[in-house]
Amino acid sequence: MPTLTTVADWTITASGDTATFTHATGGYWAPRVWSGRGLAIAEADLPSFDKALGEVLKLPVYWLARARRADSGAGEAAVWSEPRYDGDDEFVYVAGPCRTEDAPGYRPASTFVIDLVHLRGLRIRIAAYRVASGRG
Repeated sequence: MPTLTTVADWTITASGDTATFTHATGGYWAPRVWSGRGLAIAEADLPSFDKALGEVLKLPVYWLARARRADSGAGEAAVWSEPRYDGDDEFVYVAGPCRTEDAPGYRPASTFVIDLVHLRGLRIRIAAYRVASGRG
């Protein structure tokens, strides 16, 4: 049975080995996903996204997925790039294993999927970015 968590504008459904993130905002401020390559989150949404990641890491479904993964390096930050802020569009971009419908380039996507084992690494990258940029 899926586990549902809600934080601010985010709803996260975790089931099996994946977490599906749904953002309440559509249009321009919706997250942007380049399937298999990365995602972009509006800088204003980073605090709530960081909190949502932290809430998922507390769930038993996360720890069960980690236990099923034989790779001891699962969850390391190295699978994600350092976040990069683009002041022209006010989004923070991070390359890594995020999925949505296949489409070339970054596309608005109110829903995207990340393997549970990769959430810890993404949270590390986002938290470090927020601290380094003075937004954490």
